[in-house]
Amino acid sequence: MKLLIVNPNISESVSELIAAEARRSASPDTTVDVLTAPFGVAYIETRAEAAVGAYATLDLLAEHHRGYDAAVVAAFGDPGLLAAREILPIPVVGLTEAALMSAAMLGGRFSIVAISRRIRAWYQETVEMHGLGGRLASIRCLEESLPDIGTVQTDKGAQLLALCETAVQADGADVIIIAGAPLAGLARSIADRIPVPVVDGVSSAVRHAETLASLAPRPARTGSYAPPPRKAWKGLSPALGQLIGRD
Repeated sequence: MKLLIVNPNISESVSELIAAEARRSASPDTTVDVLTAPFGVAYIETRAEAAVGAYATLDLLAEHHRGYDAAVVAAFGDPGLLAAREILPIPVVGLTEAALMSAAMLGGRFSIVAISRRIRAWYQETVEMHGLGGRLASIRCLEESLPDIGTVQTDKGAQLLALCETAVQADGADVIIIAGAPLAGLARSIADRIPVPVVDGVSSAVRHAETLASLAPRPARTGSYAPPPRKAWKGLSPALGQLIGRD
């Protein structure tokens, strides 16, 4: 099996974290390739940044999806996920969606531990979009600025662990979701110190993508995820234009 993972951010250090956790989590016979957005921001915190990341994601997926069995959008908040499902012939999984589905099967209420306060609104909206707002116990965030997004796990490890503990003790979380690609692999390293299940978005997305690819679903031919109608297009990359305009 071959999985294509797209990092919608420009941080190569984060792509390295994603690749390491994805390959640890994947089945032995699964090949994982990771691509980094060629434009955008170091990490996504706002709706505007998410829109830019979504375009970068669609562009990369359009160009490189052929030959892969499934794809993963590797940013919490899943920029471009639903749009990718409209135009790609393979299953596409997002970090948020995969982590939420895993958490929902492990407990009743879950908390999300994230890297910045500004990110809260977008994450809240993403959870509600998936119909799980009623099961969200809390979103706990780092308050300090992040000088290097690629080293946030080591720079802020103690604070992140404390946020997890607070979510369990004060918020009543049955499950903790460690949010965002810069925190890929953190759940694995702190699982023994948290008294409830801890979910990682990258590993969840990889395993869900493998499952969907194994099920071999046929692409939608009607309904809201059917391919877009044929129309003229301009200014898009040839690969994306052909998928959207259906040349």
